[in-house]
Amino acid sequence: MRHNKKFNHLSRKKAHRDALLANMTIALIMRKRIFTTLAKAKALRVYAEPLITRAKEDTMVNRRLVFSYLQNKEAVTELFREISQKIADRPGGYTRILKTGNRLGDNAKTCFIELVDYNENMLKDKAAKKTGRTRRSSKKSAAAEAPATETPAAEAPAAE
Repeated sequence: MRHNKKFNHLSRKKAHRDALLANMTIALIMRKRIFTTLAKAKALRVYAEPLITRAKEDTMVNRRLVFSYLQNKEAVTELFREISQKIADRPGGYTRILKTGNRLGDNAKTCFIELVDYNENMLKDKAAKKTGRTRRSSKKSAAAEAPATETPAAEAPAAE
């Protein structure tokens, strides 16, 4: 039986899978957005988000733990200097997966995975949506139409 075995092995052995996820995490940290398959993106989110959470508290212990997973000084420095400042008030959910369709060669589901606080286009849309709230109800639209139809009728007898 396979009770509580939800882990996606990605058709790789453990060492290969760990290397793959570490390299993808480094690329995500350095480039802020990567293009990959949906299965790898979901596995990457489970791998990368705890490391990003560690970066919120800049201590030697956390730096060494993150470095033990990534083995890349530049990525660890980027994570603890720049990314940790942007995500300081966010309680989780540091990545976003955007599906892009299927790949032509093997019909695999593809997507973007990106750091949430680094997509300026989405941040602008979010700010615009908050300021432009409108309330729609049938009463207001009916009231708006009624005076518009009465006004020309009232003007017609006055003109005669």
